[in-house]
Amino acid sequence: MNIFWFRRDLRLEDNAGLYEALTSGKPVLPLFIFDRDILDKLEDRDDARVSFIHGVISGVQQELHRLGSTMVVRYGKPDEVWQQLIQEFSIENVYTNRDYEPYAKERDASIKALLANHNIGFYDFKDHIVFEKDEVTKKDGTVYTVFTPYSKKWKAKLSTHLAEYDNPINGDQTTTSYYFKSYPTEKYFQHFYKTEPQPLIPLNEMGFGASSIAIPSKEVSLDIVRTYDETRNFPAVNGTSRLGVHFRFGTISIREKARMAEQLNGTFLNELIWRDFYAQILDAFPHVVGNAFRAKYDRIPWRTSEEDYEKWKVGETGYPLVDAGMRELNATGYMHNRVRMVVASFLTKHLLLDWRWGEAYFARKLLDFDLASNNGGWQWAAGSGTDAAPYFRVFNPTSQMTKFDKQAKYVKKWVPEFGTFKYAKPMVDHKAARERCLSVYKAALK
Repeated sequence: MNIFWFRRDLRLEDNAGLYEALTSGKPVLPLFIFDRDILDKLEDRDDARVSFIHGVISGVQQELHRLGSTMVVRYGKPDEVWQQLIQEFSIENVYTNRDYEPYAKERDASIKALLANHNIGFYDFKDHIVFEKDEVTKKDGTVYTVFTPYSKKWKAKLSTHLAEYDNPINGDQTTTSYYFKSYPTEKYFQHFYKTEPQPLIPLNEMGFGASSIAIPSKEVSLDIVRTYDETRNFPAVNGTSRLGVHFRFGTISIREKARMAEQLNGTFLNELIWRDFYAQILDAFPHVVGNAFRAKYDRIPWRTSEEDYEKWKVGETGYPLVDAGMRELNATGYMHNRVRMVVASFLTKHLLLDWRWGEAYFARKLLDFDLASNNGGWQWAAGSGTDAAPYFRVFNPTSQMTKFDKQAKYVKKWVPEFGTFKYAKPMVDHKAARERCLSVYKAALK
């Protein structure tokens, strides 16, 4: 018997590692571990991501039950769980999909060594990104650290590996990239290990409860994708896919959505390329977790005002677009991407608070939190990351609102007291804050 270990790939369809397991010639027993090394660090017992994962696992398990199989679901530290599984089952090989975060790489290396000690093979595959760090490189084989040349090479790589696939939009044949191919796991469902259904551990037994936060649909309107480049910057408009949480936990296939984006909207495809870019940066430069990508930016003497940080967190800065974004985040686990840039710039540039503070709060609240993209976005905002633009880019929250929420529809939805005497006064003056920021940065970076 072989085991397929689900992690951030929570679907039975078009799953690279699961396909390899199902076509390996041995019955496949699915596994999911609620990892205490991750869960024990979460601050909120009603974390919407945990209840979302629990619900998805329940759905996958029910589908497996209909196929005469089950998913083994355990709660604990992975090394301890695997020691139990080795005693419980006669395992020949373990299949899974790769994860590029430092913790995940360390965990997998440890589990691989443990399995090897018991003569059990460990095989991992690429699934949640299109290209890994060694697939899109400079001529000398090194990793790109600037997005624009990376994206050009990414797209060029596609055109060198073409094959015929069914067009997912209108059913016709289309020429697209080998790297967008589907893995027809559904054809091999009969290879799941046949066994009695196993129970799913309840949320409360892991110390969590159900969340009231709604999860966006994993279905996206083709019209939204077609007009994405025209609507994506306006937070009051339903102009983005809201698929982030599904990309994060693999409830949808990146290859399927990239195929769709390639056909319908280059700007949407570009956003998927950003995901790959930040994933390969994290994989190649793990020091970005906790440190600036560009080391000299660690010299910046950040302010440490907990009071200012609290005002930013709850959306009481006196800057309407910033406040609307933070309140949307706190209420829904989501924030529009344009607004994310504005609130991140405000924290790091206007308030001169450490980008790591903002990164940590987003990690706590965002449904679609992904270490690579979150870290990359915050370092982009702080000027310490891979972005080629100089540090003196400081978003003006007022002019950003004028440009992207001119009628204040988004702001009024989340800040109902906007325009009344009850609304907070700006906690800093934009011009003075900008000048302070530039002065501090210049002194630290000289």
